[in-house]
Amino acid sequence: MSYAAYKMMHWPTGIENCASGFVTNCRADFTPQIPLNHTEDLESDWSSRRGIGPVPNLIVTAANVLELYVVRVQEEGTREARNSTEVKRGGIMDGVSAVSLELVCSYRLHGNVESMAVLSIGGGDVSRRRDSIILTFQDAKIAVLEFDDSTHSLQTSSMHCFEGPEWLHLKRGRESFTRGPLVKADPQGRCSGVLVYGLQMIILKAAQAGSGFVGEDDAFGSGATVSARVESSYIINLRDLDMKHIKDFIFVHGYIEPVMVILHERELTWAGRVSWKHHTCMISALSISTTLKQHPLIWSAANLPHDAYKLLAVPSPIGGVLVISANMIHYHSQSASCALALNSYAASVDNSQELPRSSFNVELDAANATWLLNDVALLSAKTGELLLLTLVYDGRVVQRLDLSKSKASVLTSDITTIGNSLVFLGSRLGDSLLVQFSSGSGASTLPSGLKEEVGDIEGDGPLAKRLRRSSSDALQDAVGSEELSLYGSTPNNSESAQKAFLFAVRDSLINVGPLKDFSYGLRINADANATGIAKQSNYELVCCSGHGKNGALCVLRQSIRPEMITEVELTGCKGIWTVYHKSTRGHNADSSKLADDDDEYHAYLIISLEARTMVLETADLLTEVTESVDYYVQGRTIAAGNLFGRRRVIQVFERGARILDGSFMTQELSIPLPNSETSSGSDNSTVMSVSIADPYVLLRMTDGNILLLVGDPAMCTVSINSPAAFEGSKKRVSACSLYHDKGPEPWLRKASSDAWLSTGIGESIDSADGGPHDQGDIYCVICYENGALEIFDVPNFNSVFSVEKFASGRAHLVDAYSLESSEDSEKPINTSSEELAGQSRKENVHNLKVVELAMQRWSGNHSRPFIFGILTDGTILCYHAYLFEGPDNASKVEGSASAQNSVGLSNVNASRLRNLRFIRVSLDAYTREETSNGTLSQRITIFKNISGYQGFFLSGLRPAWFMVFRQRLRIHPQICDGSIVAFTVLHNVNCNHGFIYVTSKGILKICQMPSTSNYDNYWPVQKIPLRGTPHQVTYFAERNLYPLIVSAPVHKPVNQVLSSLVDQEVGHQMDNLNLSSDELHRTYTVEEFEVRILEPEKSGGPWETKATIPMQSSENALTVRVVTLFEKKLYLDGALLQNTTTKENETLLAIGTAYVQGEDVAARGRVLLFSIGRSTDNNQNLVSEVYSKELKGAISALASLQGHLLIASGPKIILHIWTGSELNGIAFYDAPPLYVVSLNIVKNFILLGDVHKSIYFLSWKEQGAQLSLLAKDFGSLDCFATEFLIDGSTLSLMVSDDQKNIQVFYYAPKMSESWRGQKLLSRAEFHVGAHVTKFLRLQMLSTSGRTSATAGSDKTNRFALLFGTLDGSIGCIAPLDELTFRRLQSLQKKLVDAVPHVAGLNPRSFRHFRSNGKAHRPGPDSIVDCELLCHYEMLPLEEQLEIAHQIGTTRSQILSNLNDLTLGTSFLILYLGASELDYNSSAVNFCTLLLEATAAVNC
Repeated sequence: MSYAAYKMMHWPTGIENCASGFVTNCRADFTPQIPLNHTEDLESDWSSRRGIGPVPNLIVTAANVLELYVVRVQEEGTREARNSTEVKRGGIMDGVSAVSLELVCSYRLHGNVESMAVLSIGGGDVSRRRDSIILTFQDAKIAVLEFDDSTHSLQTSSMHCFEGPEWLHLKRGRESFTRGPLVKADPQGRCSGVLVYGLQMIILKAAQAGSGFVGEDDAFGSGATVSARVESSYIINLRDLDMKHIKDFIFVHGYIEPVMVILHERELTWAGRVSWKHHTCMISALSISTTLKQHPLIWSAANLPHDAYKLLAVPSPIGGVLVISANMIHYHSQSASCALALNSYAASVDNSQELPRSSFNVELDAANATWLLNDVALLSAKTGELLLLTLVYDGRVVQRLDLSKSKASVLTSDITTIGNSLVFLGSRLGDSLLVQFSSGSGASTLPSGLKEEVGDIEGDGPLAKRLRRSSSDALQDAVGSEELSLYGSTPNNSESAQKAFLFAVRDSLINVGPLKDFSYGLRINADANATGIAKQSNYELVCCSGHGKNGALCVLRQSIRPEMITEVELTGCKGIWTVYHKSTRGHNADSSKLADDDDEYHAYLIISLEARTMVLETADLLTEVTESVDYYVQGRTIAAGNLFGRRRVIQVFERGARILDGSFMTQELSIPLPNSETSSGSDNSTVMSVSIADPYVLLRMTDGNILLLVGDPAMCTVSINSPAAFEGSKKRVSACSLYHDKGPEPWLRKASSDAWLSTGIGESIDSADGGPHDQGDIYCVICYENGALEIFDVPNFNSVFSVEKFASGRAHLVDAYSLESSEDSEKPINTSSEELAGQSRKENVHNLKVVELAMQRWSGNHSRPFIFGILTDGTILCYHAYLFEGPDNASKVEGSASAQNSVGLSNVNASRLRNLRFIRVSLDAYTREETSNGTLSQRITIFKNISGYQGFFLSGLRPAWFMVFRQRLRIHPQICDGSIVAFTVLHNVNCNHGFIYVTSKGILKICQMPSTSNYDNYWPVQKIPLRGTPHQVTYFAERNLYPLIVSAPVHKPVNQVLSSLVDQEVGHQMDNLNLSSDELHRTYTVEEFEVRILEPEKSGGPWETKATIPMQSSENALTVRVVTLFEKKLYLDGALLQNTTTKENETLLAIGTAYVQGEDVAARGRVLLFSIGRSTDNNQNLVSEVYSKELKGAISALASLQGHLLIASGPKIILHIWTGSELNGIAFYDAPPLYVVSLNIVKNFILLGDVHKSIYFLSWKEQGAQLSLLAKDFGSLDCFATEFLIDGSTLSLMVSDDQKNIQVFYYAPKMSESWRGQKLLSRAEFHVGAHVTKFLRLQMLSTSGRTSATAGSDKTNRFALLFGTLDGSIGCIAPLDELTFRRLQSLQKKLVDAVPHVAGLNPRSFRHFRSNGKAHRPGPDSIVDCELLCHYEMLPLEEQLEIAHQIGTTRSQILSNLNDLTLGTSFLILYLGASELDYNSSAVNFCTLLLEATAAVNC
């Protein structure tokens, strides 16, 4: 592998930072929410609690992913709550029935977010100003982002960088720092502070009043909104203020000027001195004057515990600051202070005074905290327990602190309050939860409806009940009785001010990280006959993720494999449709029946074949009724659907249409030939494509004209209408579609200039019986062959929205008539058309047109329409609508519109959707496919309810599901059946909300969506809770079992723990260290390990534990592997008997362990071998131990090497042979390694990675039975994972390290810089930005059949490395040939400047190798970054052509290379993981390869 590509396939999900603020709206935009009904018999405390109030946005970051959510609250009793089809979670609380998160925008940044703060704007609740987001990045970069309504995205308002030569003095000679920059904002928004390099405080002064982007989201208000901005910055050197070791800082409430409190340690202490020197921390409060740049000390407090680590600012009116340490909580303000001891380790400064103690013991290291009320803080402990800390105060003086237990929840990484009754628990170890809370002041005040809210704040209830609102961490703690009480501990004295809190989980964001290890095995419903690309969907990744009680097995599948109900052969199918039929149906479908409509069964299935049509009845059985119905069956059908509220069926064929009532025809239309003037070849014009939106049907003819069939609901008849707008038009239509803007308040009405008028009417007539306005509006979306897009209202066909060059794929679509857009988009259009003419000589882009179009708004109270367009080259354009009311565009736009279109002037101006805009959405997971000119079939099939999911299905060569969750598209391929030619939904007795599709091989399948997976993720995921921490997993292929190391904490008495720490060699019993009997009976937490053997459930349900192998006391299982060993016999003197390998090779389960007994006991470990039985009946005898041996040192890694067992035992590598009853060492290598973290084997080559000493490359020679070192990396590197990378005949060595880099080495003994072959040479290096914990070698798919780019190369034996990381992301490193690499590298260099990067981050600096201050010689730049290359497809067509021209290639060549890479890494075509290669190769006796003077090892 000389060149490679780095490609992400699943982005990070572990949330590290979260914050809330008014980013997309200001406080004034929120109308007062409905008050609670006071009719219920509630006490004053509850009834005085107002509604949920203005709800700010939620901002979360996961590694380099930044996401902005809006929180949607559904009030009980409102129309939207009644109409909602979504599955509610958490019951009704405070008048709220449901709360959900909806995505506004998501970005993948070129840098990991270190910390985040929200710069708010001071002012009352009616402030018209918005908050901004401050992000910090390594080493000292700061970006301030604000939301821009005109582009519906985050824009960078300022960037501040304190890196590089001119800021070198800030580091004070240091190179390595324990953490990145830390940012905190003043609560009143006057400034914010960023701590960089551990000692420098950067003050960002906020602008007092500035200009901002004008306009709001909802287009109803007037007056400009302004976002918070940063005006200037300056640096305070904290060392000058005699502060050395800074742990945390915060801005406190209630001062006229910003006051910053800093927690720092004056002199460090250490473990041996802690009993004498333990109160070493102090806090200092500085008053920050941003104008004078002065910062006087106003108060301070010393003698805080050495383990204090976090500050929490107490809100007004109390003020002051909480100092949180592992064993104590201190409160300090300028005038008062108090403390609370949390456990027996807490001590006062001089050990004399008695401290107030908490009523229970808890440790608060690694806790997160936020405020629920101004005197109640919610603390999340490291065990996932939620604690409530109440400040008991009088006036502004805090008298004491009260701590009480609340519920158990997820292990949090950050926590934030959203508004006045929601809290978000962000987690990188489990799913993140959105929780609503409500407070009373005593048990008697609980309303009756909330009793069922008791229990833990985790996911609630089984997945099937909750459908798509599922949090798969649905783990209920075994709760003690005191934890179940709603207000924690019972008040211990009469005047306790304890408040009662109710919690309800409202929504959750799924997380599959941290991925510690993964294995790769067959799916339960795998298809044994699958070949080619379909075979890859047979496999799934089983990952160890989570920690502690959030530990789980995540089963990730790269594609969807439906659950099949039945299949039949059906050749030559062109299309399928299902239709409803109900004869007794009222004229207006009233809204009470709308819910029933969803459950109505389909009546007929219409199948269009090449020369005829079949009709089937979809009752209990599918029975063919083709002969007995009036459907047109003599030729093929173009489309079929329902009209008139499902009272009629319309069937459209090439030269006509039929209207049917059930099986009887009520009307037949023959499509008339258009006027001869419009097109010359009109005689043979037939229907090409159809779009149905009750009561209209839109037909596109083969000559490029369109016809509209208009239905009359009263008579149930249809008439043909040729729209006047197209009568004399010379523009040919390339694609068209109808869009039904449904609902009582159609969304697009808000976009026209008289928006307030139309919505006002909608509000006042709140008709439940469905007046005409309940049906919504219908629009016609049309794309012309020149690439322009136009939206007309139906049936008048007035143009309401038009865009030039829709097919170019611009980032934003703005109505061409609105004035400001014509000013800024006119110029690029003119220049680009000249460029296009020049480019098109080289590249055939003039025939690039839209061949299919769809516009859809799925159900949801705040959902916005999407537009999808498929181009001839297979590109799918996806746009999401949003509203933006430009500044005073009413009068000006009328002028420009009237100048261009004098017909129906008043009509045009009134109905123009001039506030409508579209933003382009990137589609990552789909693979493009060229559409041949002959295809007429529609590829997009929209569905509203398949097993509760909504979205559309894309048929074709590589079919995919596009599902909509939280206004975000999730794309999941379905490749198990190869190409799919037709698809439709089916709902009947035997198939509940399922679907039918026909494959290109001529098989019709009726299926349902698998219910166990969660699809609101980058890949479909199923989580299996383990109630413990998973460490390592392996796959036992013969029985389809997964052995897995799990550990769980167990509380044991101290004397029991001490008695087990016995040095086995000397038999020396440890003395009890003079502990009192009271201390000996205290409990101590130890991790207990076991190996569980899990079997996937056939039906896809919860997995079953088939057997458990417990470890001994204080024994940790470190590694579990399935190994294949050959039995060999020994001479009596121990020499190996040559050629006596018996044919028996045994597949065994090998486990390596270590006894963890402290530094006083010599390290030991055991190697255990187990055989797994063949019989499936008896679980007791499934696993039997065949061998166990104790060795010196920890057994940290195991592998099988040509039938022998290689064991890493402490600093030794020992090779054992298996005699059938015992292991005998035959070779060893005394490496300097301290602790081997990974062993990899290819043929007779060994790669081992050490925790500190980088990698070693060894070979095994059977001739002299010796392990010899070939070469090693002489640098120091803390390895995380290693693996061999095979590219043809080239062998490379891959390693990941603790600085989130990966490096590729190679062995070249004849090169002078390799020190005569002792040193491994660097082939590539790359900064991933995440800790890579596991590599898996998988064979790449050959794409050379498709392209001639790599014809004749030896690239059939090409492998890529799939890797998993601790932040939940999955990616791969794939080898490239040199020509492709050079092309993509040139493109990458161009894109650094051509693409505007969010937060102003530079992709090149992000991918530089990080050495954390150690000397490092830069390696070659031989890896291209697909995270940057994927921006190319999102550029407008003109820019794509221009960039391709500049680097001397063509757009189609670049897209072909990117597509080949995507296809080559849609893995899993062949199962050749590392282990199987080992087994296969060991069957043949390989001679050691001659290592010649090449830059590679030929293998």
